[in-house]
Amino acid sequence: MTADGEAGLSQPSPARRLLARLRDVMAGSGAAQVLLDKIVQCIAAEMGAEVCSCYVLRAGDVLELFSTIGLNPAAVHRTRLRLGEGLVGMAAAQARPVATTDAASHPAFAHRPETGEDVFKSLLGVPILRGGEVRGVLVIQNSERRLYTEEEVEVLQTVAMVVAEVVARSDRGVADEAPPLTVESANLPMRLEGVALSPGIADGQAVLHRPRLTMRQMVSDEPSTEHRRLDAAIRSMHRSIDELLARSEASGSSESQDILEAYRMFAEDRGWISRIREAINSGLSAEAAVQKVQEWLEIRRASLSDPYLAERFQDFEDLANHLLLHLSGRGSVAASATLPTNIILVARSLGPAELMDYGLERVRAIVLETGTANSHVAIIARALGIPVIGRCPRALRLIEPLDPIIVDGDHGQVFVRPSDDAREHIENAMIQRAARQRIAQDLADQPSDTRDGVHVSLNLNAGLLAELHHLPNVGAEGVGLYRTEIPFMVRPSFPGVSEQTEMYGRVLANAEGLPVTFRTLDVGGDKSLPYLHFGNETNPLLGWRAIRIGIDHPAMLRTQLRALLRAAAGRPVRIMFPMIADLQEFAFARSLLDRERDTLGIDPATVSVGAMLEVPSILWSLPALLSNVDFVAVGTNDLIQYVFAADRGNAKVAPRYDPLSPTFLEVLNGIVEQCTAAGVEVSVCGEMAGRPLDALALLGLGYRSLSMTAWSIGPVKALVRSIVMSEVSAYVQQLRRGGGRGLRESLRGYALDRGIPL
Repeated sequence: MTADGEAGLSQPSPARRLLARLRDVMAGSGAAQVLLDKIVQCIAAEMGAEVCSCYVLRAGDVLELFSTIGLNPAAVHRTRLRLGEGLVGMAAAQARPVATTDAASHPAFAHRPETGEDVFKSLLGVPILRGGEVRGVLVIQNSERRLYTEEEVEVLQTVAMVVAEVVARSDRGVADEAPPLTVESANLPMRLEGVALSPGIADGQAVLHRPRLTMRQMVSDEPSTEHRRLDAAIRSMHRSIDELLARSEASGSSESQDILEAYRMFAEDRGWISRIREAINSGLSAEAAVQKVQEWLEIRRASLSDPYLAERFQDFEDLANHLLLHLSGRGSVAASATLPTNIILVARSLGPAELMDYGLERVRAIVLETGTANSHVAIIARALGIPVIGRCPRALRLIEPLDPIIVDGDHGQVFVRPSDDAREHIENAMIQRAARQRIAQDLADQPSDTRDGVHVSLNLNAGLLAELHHLPNVGAEGVGLYRTEIPFMVRPSFPGVSEQTEMYGRVLANAEGLPVTFRTLDVGGDKSLPYLHFGNETNPLLGWRAIRIGIDHPAMLRTQLRALLRAAAGRPVRIMFPMIADLQEFAFARSLLDRERDTLGIDPATVSVGAMLEVPSILWSLPALLSNVDFVAVGTNDLIQYVFAADRGNAKVAPRYDPLSPTFLEVLNGIVEQCTAAGVEVSVCGEMAGRPLDALALLGLGYRSLSMTAWSIGPVKALVRSIVMSEVSAYVQQLRRGGGRGLRESLRGYALDRGIPL
């Protein structure tokens, strides 16, 4: 192979031959309909198919036959299939190729007699993808049973990219008599629903992040030239990421730096780059090759059930967008236009480098068509207090540039061109939120004491170093829960003792003497590591996760414990083990900690050891556990779902089980009573602790230590300072013993009657 990646090009590949013919077709003039008719003829002739058809996705998720050679011409613009209907609809719905040697016998087959397709048996359909979205389906058929090869599938997928450009050429459609292919959004107020990935409310103007560029050319006869252009663009992209790393290091944002370093490693991935080179060798231009690999990765990502792997595939998509910009000679989308100072960034997906291109000081909120809570951009946004809405479909189609937008990150709603009523409602919510934040700031220096002098310890939940800057601003007494897993999730390999020691040392330094409770590695379930094989678990939240992994891989757990002890350097340190289900698990984990402590010569008095109470089975062994721990923390998020056997991520069942139900209050009451009797410190660090009404119930049961997000501390402190603890305790115990339904509304009424802020 030559230095530029060219090899085996003496005989043109089928893809290159076909692309060369298509290049000549596209170089000619004519309407898009005419071009499509010529293209399907070329494909059929070159691939030995008796039928080649192009279906285009129309408004209402309908696939319409727009061009064909081999089927009845009268069926063009008449034959329609719903998304998911038939083999063609299945290829579009799944965004992946569909092939069969006998279409009529396939269970998904949908007969359309007007096409005259009865005589054709074998069928190969590939989605027409552009910008990560399905725009249609390209189909070939043969009358004989034919097993289409992987090479033929690859060729048709490559050609589908060319077809996507033709389909996108005209906003009016591919035929004068055909309705438009795209539907412009009406200039009317609209509310979009999504998933809240980072809380907060913000308003501003929409900036559409569309990194895709118009192709200079789709095909090329000079692969050596395209390889050289690719090499130059890769070098330019690496320099730009290095500049972002330098800026991140200068700003002291270690989380952004960690994520960008992992991002830089992906940018050097040889497998990704070699696929792009192979696509260039097939006859594509450098831009088209990048786009082809990007579309392939998108199909792969959609089939992944592992959220971590899906997000890492997303990193490659973001890198492809970045690389396309550098191929065009532009360093970033953000630098290409004059942008407002109050950006609501709307994107299909977004990478950390792309976000930083816009300037974090200008971005008020982010709206994504995809995205999960574990994505790099969501992690950074949460640390910086930027609201994010994910999984908001069609946002890029429905939102126009510079549209006024309000993002409600607390409830997963996006208000586009909001009406006066909607704006007034949201602005009132923003005013109330701002007022709560001012109260929180005013209360930051005030003690968290009730009116009758009972102290309640309010602490911070954190998982990123950047979140610790909230500690002095909100008046938290310490970090009640520091999730250690995020740095493990953004690295390509397990960090060693030195690397972890540095990480935990920075956490303790930024806490400035306040206590920090480190939870040991809690992965598995919905949090995977790229270097640890979890297998295909039917119920991952009930499977191999948290302390179970530490027990099965004691070297990993010992490495983390050694690093935590070294980072403490003789200072007091609190270490907590998650998901303890029985005494043997805790005893084993503690024995590893004791061994590391003794090896390092650490004074036992400086190390406090605790356990998370989130698996119901441990509650039957609680007295014995309490005799071996220094503290416990109730993880209500998992405990609720395990008590009720209800997945908290399943919208159909999660709302049916109220943490203020008599059943769960009994569980919580039993825990606090036993801990109080044993003289063991108990706290609550689940989401329940940060909701004022739920916190009121916890205080009434006897809990005196709560840990929550930074944004929740102010409202909960205001509640604490407004109550008389003895009265609240009497009322909550009365409700609990009554055992009736509607405890939440009764407690809410109690608070409203007494002016307790919720």
